[in-house]
Amino acid sequence: MEPTLSVQKLSKKYTKVLAANEVSFDVQKGEIFALIGPNGAGKTTTIRMISTLIQPTDGDAFIEGISVRKHPEKVRERITYLPDEAGAYKNMTGRKYLEFMASLFTNDKQKEKEYVENAVSMCGLGDRLKDKIGSYSRGMIRKLLLSRAIMTRPALAILDEPTSGLDILNALEIRRMIRTLADEGMSFLITSHNMLEIEFLSDRVGIINKGKLMLVGKPSELKEELGAANLEEVFEKAVEANEVL
Repeated sequence: MEPTLSVQKLSKKYTKVLAANEVSFDVQKGEIFALIGPNGAGKTTTIRMISTLIQPTDGDAFIEGISVRKHPEKVRERITYLPDEAGAYKNMTGRKYLEFMASLFTNDKQKEKEYVENAVSMCGLGDRLKDKIGSYSRGMIRKLLLSRAIMTRPALAILDEPTSGLDILNALEIRRMIRTLADEGMSFLITSHNMLEIEFLSDRVGIINKGKLMLVGKPSELKEELGAANLEEVFEKAVEANEVL
């Protein structure tokens, strides 16, 4: 079966800095793949190339077989990208915001209505959707943004720090939402600095440092390979080994 995402020797060079160096990995249908690494490791650069926000220097990535370099407009029809710093229009009600965003995705009124109802069902905000977003908590806003991002049921959802700054209960709700959607066939590429979250949520993990993808595998496999008690220790050992090189 063709992977939802196939990243093939993807590279990005800024003047003399190689921010991503021949990064390669796949994400299968219904899989949650986590890309983790220290600050400045190349995670964001890699994600932005896959999201068609920046052009690779070399290599390519394919969404359902479609090249991000040759057909970025077709790729955008199949993906969604939710950055960590994403915000919403505070003077809009939650429902109006979802309706506005749905109208940007399609000109078909029936589909637009379907997208809104998808988002309403997923966010779980109920009557609070009648209130202005400015009155929402951070957790409520994140739920709204996530439901907006996946209202079209994209083939691949790219989520940067999906539960950043949320309390335990809100974080759990969002993780469960992601897991449910993956079980229904949606693929996810996520980043997070929360190793417990990554271990709980992801099917496979890729560890990147200095632009180079060092390890890829299931959390249990990586722990066994490096003799680590948890994913935090895997991360530490992998990065320390890379620093020596």
